[in-house]
Amino acid sequence: MADAAITVEEARKTYGGSGAKNGRPALDGLDLTVARGTVHAVLGPNGAGKTTLVRILATLLRPDAGRIEVAGHDVVREAYAVRLRIGLLGQHAALDEELGGRQNLELFGRLHHLGARRARARADELLERFELSATGRKPVKQYSGGMRRRLDLAASLITEPEVLFLDEPTTGLDPRGRAEVWGSVRSLVGGGTTVLLTTQYLEEADQLADRISVVDAGRVIADGTADELKAATGGDRIDVVLRDAGHLGAAVALLPVPQDVVTVDTDRRLLSAPVTDRMATLAGVVRALEDAGIEAEDIALRRPTLDEVFLHLTGPDDRVKEAA
Repeated sequence: MADAAITVEEARKTYGGSGAKNGRPALDGLDLTVARGTVHAVLGPNGAGKTTLVRILATLLRPDAGRIEVAGHDVVREAYAVRLRIGLLGQHAALDEELGGRQNLELFGRLHHLGARRARARADELLERFELSATGRKPVKQYSGGMRRRLDLAASLITEPEVLFLDEPTTGLDPRGRAEVWGSVRSLVGGGTTVLLTTQYLEEADQLADRISVVDAGRVIADGTADELKAATGGDRIDVVLRDAGHLGAAVALLPVPQDVVTVDTDRRLLSAPVTDRMATLAGVVRALEDAGIEAEDIALRRPTLDEVFLHLTGPDDRVKEAA
């Protein structure tokens, strides 16, 4: 793909060494292509290989095999060129709690060999961009979670990277903090930055990603837009909430689908099933419930959620936690 910001072909990494008899494969022939100027989300259960992939792309870990390029440069043979073109926001903030926001950004600028004047100017640009100018001199320890994450994101952009890696960027944030970070990410992509996002928040991928890759056991097992993945999981669904949980069994038998595809949630008095003909199914279910004297509190048609896509593709999560 000529306009790819990231290209991964047959990437392999085994902890314990590629030839180790008892080694654990973290990446097992993974393929991935990320278009320039987009947000590409990588989803997967613990131990799927997400963090290993990011570490290899960021030149922090060498692959055992495969062709891997970032911004047109090979991550092994041209690691320095890759580092000049990327930014990385890890799961944990890399900020000095005692320093103010402006001081932190100036420090990162000097560490990246910017002159004192350029480091100050870049710090001011980023504080304004992330709406932190008013708090620039306040110690970071007094920042809210969302403010800290936005400052950490600003620090990762000191060198104006072509490609930015966000590894679980909103872990531990409340909804307001997550929304603040999402807004910042959208702004970045609007300016031309390519973002590779790993996350366990399905809503985050749904909100931000132009394309999503689902990874399991070190391989990409599904790839597409959120709508494409949802459609591939089974199209539309009908949800029926009954007034009396005692009628769930009888209501299942009334649905025009095989009973083994109906999901029953007794606590919520909810039946959920895939449908093909949306409106005909809705009308038929309403009539059938009325004829049977079963009262429904709510009946709705909807698309599958990314949570359902994720569970459908990856199955039960009985994996060990991914290596640090």
